[in-house]
Amino acid sequence: MLNKKSKSRRDFIKKTSLLGTGVFIVPRHVIGGKGYTAPSDQLGLAAVGSGGKGRSDIENAYQNGKNRVVALCDVDPARAESSYKAHPRVNKYLDYREMLDKEKNIDAITISTPDHNHARIAYDCMNRGIHVYVQKPLTHTIAEARFLNQTAQKNRIVTQMGNQGGSSIGVPKIQEWIDKDKIGKVHTIYAWTNRPVWPQGVEHPNANPSEKPKTLDWDLWLGTARKKPYSPGLHPFDWRGFWEYGTGALGDIGCHTLDAPYKTLKLGYPSSVECTATNVFRKMWVPEYTPTGCPISSMVTIEYKNSPHNKDGIKLIWMDGGLTPTIPEEIKEEFIMNYDKGESSGIMMIGAKGVITAEIYANNPTLYIKGEEPVVFNTSNQPNVNIVHASTWTEACKAGFNSKEHKNLTSSFDYSGPFTETVIMGNLALRSRDLRKKIRTKRNGRDEMDYFGRKKLLWDGENMKITNLDEANEFVSKKYREGWELPI
Repeated sequence: MLNKKSKSRRDFIKKTSLLGTGVFIVPRHVIGGKGYTAPSDQLGLAAVGSGGKGRSDIENAYQNGKNRVVALCDVDPARAESSYKAHPRVNKYLDYREMLDKEKNIDAITISTPDHNHARIAYDCMNRGIHVYVQKPLTHTIAEARFLNQTAQKNRIVTQMGNQGGSSIGVPKIQEWIDKDKIGKVHTIYAWTNRPVWPQGVEHPNANPSEKPKTLDWDLWLGTARKKPYSPGLHPFDWRGFWEYGTGALGDIGCHTLDAPYKTLKLGYPSSVECTATNVFRKMWVPEYTPTGCPISSMVTIEYKNSPHNKDGIKLIWMDGGLTPTIPEEIKEEFIMNYDKGESSGIMMIGAKGVITAEIYANNPTLYIKGEEPVVFNTSNQPNVNIVHASTWTEACKAGFNSKEHKNLTSSFDYSGPFTETVIMGNLALRSRDLRKKIRTKRNGRDEMDYFGRKKLLWDGENMKITNLDEANEFVSKKYREGWELPI
């Protein structure tokens, strides 16, 4: 639902077209030409994070003038230069809070910042009645994902997470195959990616304020994170490999590849999670200990016992850093794991009667049944999913909360909130893996450590709690810098 000021603009246009003793309505195409969109039918858009991915997010929502951009915000104007040039007449801001205070015509906003600031920015916008489009992963923590979903419902906000593959025509095709029982009960899901393609498995870079770009407001970039001097290598991209700001390879790609199996199998809350990760050795016999950094490669196993698709349970196995699954016998002859041909990230759903595979964004899903020719659903001719994903959100914003358009969104927070919880669950396990305490000091001077978090963790989804290792629950939420807290 548009806010009151947007509604009043529409009412004004409507009333001014009713003049004299009769009703005289001038057709829109006469006033503004073919394809003209009246200002009363346009959303007032803003962006928090206007460079990089933020540039495409706001442009896809803008829809070549179907909506209006009223303000842009970025903590580094140099990074946002292309967006600022595309919309030269709108006000520009460093601090999104100042923008929200001053700009009174914002109906909807795109949020394309590092992961650690998603939740706070979205919360502030939703509390002002502004509809939000938030880049994936929706949040930095499990608790934030639950909280944003609740806030959206309470404030009747139209929402969308930016996992554009959720709007691929490949997803309903996979749903059709599942509903028709083409591969029988799915018992195992594999998902993989070649990410990270940025530095990972290393310690947080050392501070060096002298290297800070002149145009960057470092304090605003930190946002919810603890205050510290500028550290080179984090902005604008490599923050992804550090837990304080990012969510690693799983957070980056999991929201793309896992959407189709999560959605089509109605997976719900996990029941358990466990993981393993690669050790790095720079010194003989002594593995590096880098709890602030995500691992260079990992394998996470998440189990579901509540999916209506298979009451016997479904196992989801995530692999990153170039790890890939063994190819099942049913598809060994036909399926080639080739990073150069679109399979750098993908999924494999294994059922009792066959296998379904898909590339990233649910592209080109393929049905394999032993003894039959593979069935490839070609998605190469579909509309640009980035544009579809954003434009359906803007149309839903105009139609209002709980409208048909809103209910048809593929990643509204009522779906993407619980889905993000599943993705971030893998990171909870990876971070718990680094929990340790000293047992003793050996004769050679090395400390013998007990890594007590390296176990299967049992999850109570309803109460958002690990039940067999209380120390792991510190990763369900996080500490916020003073002035940036969330009421979680």
